[in-house]
Amino acid sequence: MAERFYVGVDVGTASVRAALVTRDGQLRRTAEEPISIWEPQSDHYVQSSTEIWDKCCTVVKKVADGVKSSQVRGIGFDATCSLVVLDQSFQPVPVSQDGDSQRNVVMWMDHRAAEQAARITNTGHRVLSRVGGVMSPEMQPPKLLWLKENLKERCWSKAAHFFDLPDFLSWKATGSLTRSLCTLVCKWTYCPPEGWDASFWTSIGLEDLLENNFCKIGSVSCSPGSPLGDGLTQEAAEDLGLDPGIAVGASLIDAHAGGLGVIGADVTGFQLPCENQPITSRMAMICGTSSCHMAISEQPLFVPGVWGPCLSAMVPDMWLNEGGQSATGRLIDHVVKGHTAYSQLQEKAQQRVPFTGENVYSYLNSHLSLMANSDSAVDLLGSSLHVWPDFHGNRSPLADPTLKGMVVGLSLSQTLDDLALLYLATIQALALGTLHILEAMKQAGHDIRTLFLCGGLSKNSLFVQIHANATGLPVVLPDQMEAVLVGAAVLGACASRDYSNIQEAMEKMAKVGKVVQPNREVQSFYERKYKVFLQLFSHQREYQALMNHT
Repeated sequence: MAERFYVGVDVGTASVRAALVTRDGQLRRTAEEPISIWEPQSDHYVQSSTEIWDKCCTVVKKVADGVKSSQVRGIGFDATCSLVVLDQSFQPVPVSQDGDSQRNVVMWMDHRAAEQAARITNTGHRVLSRVGGVMSPEMQPPKLLWLKENLKERCWSKAAHFFDLPDFLSWKATGSLTRSLCTLVCKWTYCPPEGWDASFWTSIGLEDLLENNFCKIGSVSCSPGSPLGDGLTQEAAEDLGLDPGIAVGASLIDAHAGGLGVIGADVTGFQLPCENQPITSRMAMICGTSSCHMAISEQPLFVPGVWGPCLSAMVPDMWLNEGGQSATGRLIDHVVKGHTAYSQLQEKAQQRVPFTGENVYSYLNSHLSLMANSDSAVDLLGSSLHVWPDFHGNRSPLADPTLKGMVVGLSLSQTLDDLALLYLATIQALALGTLHILEAMKQAGHDIRTLFLCGGLSKNSLFVQIHANATGLPVVLPDQMEAVLVGAAVLGACASRDYSNIQEAMEKMAKVGKVVQPNREVQSFYERKYKVFLQLFSHQREYQALMNHT
């Protein structure tokens, strides 16, 4: 029998990637193309759905080149939870004041709707219980409200279709308007089996979305991986270089695809605390530009400040809670590249190896090891420098987009050593932020014993080790480092019916690559540092109260 393949397509913040994946989850070929990001004004980030689809076609053609089309059994898409706006003819509608219709995507990290999100939170509507009690500006209702209030003629009155980006991609591939439960439940307040809550949309001033059974935002939904329409349309097949009719699985948000690509792996023989335990003892952490913390449960668990519980949003018939940090890789880049010693760092890194961006961080990791005494852990170098990492607000568990970053312990020195220490303290703060989320989940009833990491930052050995050390939990890294692409391919494999369900597909296609155990010798250090971490938040609240006092 000829080998079977599945194509996984991942649209991240700044690039589109595709992979040709085997039935047992091995990546045979990958391709990547950059996509544009425009920032027309502060906290406004926009993209083009036309460009994104074009880049999807480019990367799929590259990975499928030379393979018999009959061997490609299915395709799955994942993408950031960005908002795509189209008119009645499915043409792009502008989402910015400049009126450029090609820029029709409000990105996930766009915080223009912070004021609208706060107003929605203040309604106290019952749907908020499933988003941690607080509406985030990164969700779709506040963004829709912003468009109605600020671009009524230019955008709102012309818009006929509002898609989450993952659903836009599956529509382009199949012509099906069926939305994935992943996007609707996690970002739009949809709640199966009841569906849309009309009173919510009316209460926030978006009652016009109720027209024609909510056709503008989705009248029909299905579980991720469900086959859509009749598979690839003739037009999409030509665009992608594949055969018409190839199965297309209902899509996922990119972080959730990463979850599928790691969380179901067989851990037999790795002596992990989650072995012989239900999958609910695992948390998938997808860490790149931002981070998402995915925990699942058999019964709904309500975690203050954490999104969910969302039924069938990642694994069918399981409840999902999603914590997160709005800036992780982006924060590390910001701290390192904004430092005076960054040019010196680049020179040092270039002298060691042919220069790439990753080598800057490899160099910093090595530099920190040299700075540490041979008999002490690198972690201890961060004892006098502390960071509060919410430079782009707090997604969870505090759910406060107005929070700002803090650094305590700076001196007048600006050497390469100082840059390395600030880099270390930033990673430690992000790891303590993960601990903060874990503590909130634990208090709500989760029993998480092992972390499963994937995404760009999972390739940074210091980032991984510090997360193990700070949380006290072992970290599992996937056999295939591009786990998000494996997760997207799982959708195609499930839609093709080569696997009976998502659970079977992810168990067969996700594999353990490496286990990183926590260093117990620094446990007490992180216990102390976590207390300082929480004090930073308390002090920021005090500062705000003092400045707002009249």
